[in-house]
Amino acid sequence: MNHASEKLGRLVVSREIGGRTMSLATGRVAKLASSSIVASYGESTVLAAMVRADPRPGLDFFPLTIDYRERLSAGGKFPGGFRKREGPPSEKEILTMRMIDRPMRPLFPDGFIDEVQVQCWVMSHDGENDTDTLASVAASAALAVSDAPFEGPVATVRVGRIYTDDGPKFVLNPTVSQMDYSDLDLVLSGHADGINMIEVGAAEIAEKDMLAAIEFGYDGVKDILALINDLVSKVGREKVVKNPLAIPPADIMAKVKSMAEKDLLEARQIKGKQDRSDRVDAIRKALIEQHFPLAATGTPEQYEASKDAQRWAKEAFRRLEKKVTRRLIVEKGVRADGRAPTEIRPLECEVGVFNRVHGSAFFQRGETQSLVSCTLGTGRDEQVVDGLLPEYSKKFMLHYNFPPFCTGEASRISGPGRREIGHGALAERSLMGVLPSPDEFPYTIRLVSDITESNGSSSMASVCGGCLALMDAGVPIKATCAGISVGRFTDDAGANELFVTDIIGEEDFFGDMDFKVSGTREGITGIQLDLKARGLSVEQIGRVFQQARQGRLEIIEKIEATIAAPREEISPFAPRLETLTIDPDRIGKLIGPGGKTIRALQDKYGVNIDVEDDGTVMISAPGKEAIDGARGAVEALCAEIKVGALYEGKVVSIKDFGAFIELAPGTDGMCHVSELAEGFVKNVGDVVKIGDTVKVKVILVDDQGRIKLSRKQALAEAKAE
Repeated sequence: MNHASEKLGRLVVSREIGGRTMSLATGRVAKLASSSIVASYGESTVLAAMVRADPRPGLDFFPLTIDYRERLSAGGKFPGGFRKREGPPSEKEILTMRMIDRPMRPLFPDGFIDEVQVQCWVMSHDGENDTDTLASVAASAALAVSDAPFEGPVATVRVGRIYTDDGPKFVLNPTVSQMDYSDLDLVLSGHADGINMIEVGAAEIAEKDMLAAIEFGYDGVKDILALINDLVSKVGREKVVKNPLAIPPADIMAKVKSMAEKDLLEARQIKGKQDRSDRVDAIRKALIEQHFPLAATGTPEQYEASKDAQRWAKEAFRRLEKKVTRRLIVEKGVRADGRAPTEIRPLECEVGVFNRVHGSAFFQRGETQSLVSCTLGTGRDEQVVDGLLPEYSKKFMLHYNFPPFCTGEASRISGPGRREIGHGALAERSLMGVLPSPDEFPYTIRLVSDITESNGSSSMASVCGGCLALMDAGVPIKATCAGISVGRFTDDAGANELFVTDIIGEEDFFGDMDFKVSGTREGITGIQLDLKARGLSVEQIGRVFQQARQGRLEIIEKIEATIAAPREEISPFAPRLETLTIDPDRIGKLIGPGGKTIRALQDKYGVNIDVEDDGTVMISAPGKEAIDGARGAVEALCAEIKVGALYEGKVVSIKDFGAFIELAPGTDGMCHVSELAEGFVKNVGDVVKIGDTVKVKVILVDDQGRIKLSRKQALAEAKAE
């Protein structure tokens, strides 16, 4: 049994999951919380504490708060910088919070608005069993054993695919080391009735293989569900709805329906977003003013009653609008903007829209619009990511911005929130699968997607616009990548369902799901599933994949009609970057005492030189000429001087018998007077002077490492060319 669970639980249940023991313990830690779980997997441990409280006055939504924090002490590390205390959540912590929240939020009763907080703290991290999926399991278990009316549990697993001698093999909850060799990163959540959350980053995996991975992962989900249910059977409390559910009274629902349904049916079929929205607002305003006015002249009790009635009428109107929208789509096949179920909105693409950026693109799909800029940089521009996992550098970043004006609103302007971080990460994962390796293209790449109009699927617009910008920047991507979203609608009974392609914002709001799929002609590179319904079967997911594939191929055709392939040359405003490899034993010679030699080379040629421990040297500069000069100097300094090689050197000393020429800092050769020029040379100073740059050929390297040079032979070879 796991050591942490033994120490910190009165009751412990365990089960083998993916070849390792997973344990859930409760009863000793955080006893004043509504419930708490200590979950362990391998030697990684997460504490999840859940608290339920009465709803705040005036609340009209479910205030579920998920918090996930990685304490660096869990890995025996100190926080970096001057403050030795963890600061705001990192990007990984934010993405994990979203990953925990999304499958659990829909599994509470309609109208449930009690305050629910779940805090997950990483207490131990073994460096191999990552804690994001473990925290999801712990949070689900904490809710499952509590008295909150949670209709779970859910379980979360990760699936990787590793190539072995016997071919590709799926791995359940792969270790950090195994993920280094996986071409798939699939995170899957589900419950007894199906799958309700998927996140994927992949290297062009075919739909049939992705379905197989999902099926494999769901088997692992069932094993963890059995573990959680074992714990619930021993310590689970009865589910209780303590406070009235925030559902409009039946009489108000009936009145709103009779007064507004006919007008809403007509309004929901207006094609333009703004016109449709204005008409719906007008219907709502007329309904409230005429049938649910505030009793301003009555008693305080009458005023409060009218205020409550107006609040319930607004909620009843929202529910009616949702039903009308769903009925039109499922029963009549009428979408809000008049499209057929698989029809994509009109597309517009353009590249090179900004003059001085390294790559840029404009992408529009219907009323969703993205401006994407691509910047190419050097190794110095990489993002260093530190946390419980070993520190690493990111060579590709995609940052997503969603300003208020993109939806025609005036609201608080702030930094990126959880939604922006999540959408940027999805687009980043989706494009990662088509990027060239650092050996092929050593640049650091940053994409910035600014959403300037939004009416649904702006993250998929970021994928399409990002692909265009990469191609415009001359990044040799492996294939054209595009993304599309698929929604799902059912009738009131849930008997009939319809999948629709390229959902708009209202279809996302009123529908059952937002299933985003990115990929190329060859396969899938990214997935994100948000589901409001109970769950999906593997067969339903397969249908979504085929419909999404049809949509993304249509967009790929449009992208390639705009720019058929990546540009052959990068932007003239991008830094030139060249990579070479030197003997690691010569790194010290290149750097020099206190960095003197490398700084001198950088100053002389106007370049930046970065050296890695394995001997990789990256030289960057605005122009090719400077790079060529610096490359020659580095090679001369670090390479073994070979007979027959040509060098460009500087005359550093003149003697009666010849001249000493510096081939590279710290490496000189001697050119005898007889090798300076054709014919007889009386004085060395007549041919060369100190400071002159001359081309020479190495004609001898003796046993003591002394180098003999010939300017005469170098001139003869140049003349022959």
